[in-house]
Amino acid sequence: MHIFSLDKYNKHRSIAPFSICWLSLRRMKILMVCLGNICRSPLAEGILRNKLAGNGMDVQVDSAGTGGWHVNEAPHILSQKVAKNHGFGISDLRGRKFLREDMADFDKIFVMDSQNYNDVKYIAGPKWDESKVDLILNQSLPGKNKSVPDPWYDNTVDAFENVYQMLDKACDVIIEKIQTNNL
Repeated sequence: MHIFSLDKYNKHRSIAPFSICWLSLRRMKILMVCLGNICRSPLAEGILRNKLAGNGMDVQVDSAGTGGWHVNEAPHILSQKVAKNHGFGISDLRGRKFLREDMADFDKIFVMDSQNYNDVKYIAGPKWDESKVDLILNQSLPGKNKSVPDPWYDNTVDAFENVYQMLDKACDVIIEKIQTNNL
């Protein structure tokens, strides 16, 4: 019986080759964040999930809100309608609040506007990691620091469709960056 030993492989290495493989096999985790987690962030989550599935990619996507007003609620009816109009559903998603632990649990956190950015920073406290957080539209409009407008205030299909179009473009770039290991 032959027993495999790492000794000959580790002679000139400080890390076992299997450790490196383990790190690269870890599933990427992305979090989308808005204010209440019923309009923008669940729509972004649905768009990205749909695109990932269409590309055969295994990435975990979730969403959260910086406020807790809509915990356990389904996405806004107009977010659901716009998603359905584009061929996918988000009615099974439920609102949740962003938690300090999310900073450590997720590889990348995309926020919808600068207030969400500041709120995530505040909630994260000592766990804050600036390298993980960015405005989502900086993906499709690099360095512009543009916000995704909150359609809650307009409350029209057109406002939600406009948000969808912005998020769709940003998610296309996210997919490209994941495929090239550049996210």
